[in-house]
Amino acid sequence: MAAERRASVTWNGDLMNGSGTIDDVGSGAFGPLDVSWSARADEASGGKTSPEELLAAAHASCFSMALSHALAQAGNPPE
Repeated sequence: MAAERRASVTWNGDLMNGSGTIDDVGSGAFGPLDVSWSARADEASGGKTSPEELLAAAHASCFSMALSHALAQAGNPPE
């Protein structure tokens, strides 16, 4: 069974000077979130997120779920 996910994003302006908003996601778990090129490329994000940060969070979540499952299957359920 495949899960369907969606997100709505608005972008204004060019790449270097523009900015955008992740308006909402299908689950309603978060949004709106501000995004910009400078938040993606500079050390100081100014409180804005980036696609890479969101992907990192997704990968960390998946890894944690897989690890807890593997531990449980091996008879050592995490606490």
